[in-house]
Amino acid sequence: MRAQLPLALPVGPDQRFDLFVGHDWAVDALRRSALGEDPATLLVEGGAGSGKTHLLLAACRAAHEAGRRARYLPLPAFAGGLDAVLAGLEGNDLVALDGIEIAAASRVDGEALFHAHNRLCDAERTLIYASRLPAGAEWALPDLRSRLGHCLRVSLEPLDDAGRREALRRRAARRGLELDEAVLDWLFRRVERDLKSLTALLDRLDRAALAAQRRLTVPFVRQVLEQGG
Repeated sequence: MRAQLPLALPVGPDQRFDLFVGHDWAVDALRRSALGEDPATLLVEGGAGSGKTHLLLAACRAAHEAGRRARYLPLPAFAGGLDAVLAGLEGNDLVALDGIEIAAASRVDGEALFHAHNRLCDAERTLIYASRLPAGAEWALPDLRSRLGHCLRVSLEPLDDAGRREALRRRAARRGLELDEAVLDWLFRRVERDLKSLTALLDRLDRAALAAQRRLTVPFVRQVLEQGG
């Protein structure tokens, strides 16, 4: 059984820095923060599918493997009740707060996040945010907007097809699978191209290949998809 990190959500096998494609500067900045080498508070900005959650969970993994206490919280799951869920986080070395845009329109949640930010910074904890909204957007609490504006900001863009192919290759290699260009070409003409769907498909192909002791060839992949995996 795979060991799970002490986080609000378990870290999956693909949430690691070496499997993140592109944005090398962003990866390096988060890695240094995760290891406690850079005290900067980071704000990772980007739209859906840009990799924000991947980087936050990878940072928590890296911190844990370095012997640091890490906590990841997906804030949209606690909308309207951030005051309670953000209490007592100072016992962690790294705190990763995902989806902080939910506090943009709520003064109550905005105040909870503002006070948590101050407590964690005063305690000199590593703090990493992820948001679909930029720091300069309209926030219900101007003081929170000011705090976010002082973060080291990392902006992400969704991967193009070449990036998604490389990400899938890396994730396949971690599973001991080889994805050649013919298989990738075939898949990208027939399946959803968002990375979440592609990774779920890769897990399915991995199980099928292991059970059948087969390589991932176009005929085998077609057979798996036609049979429902």
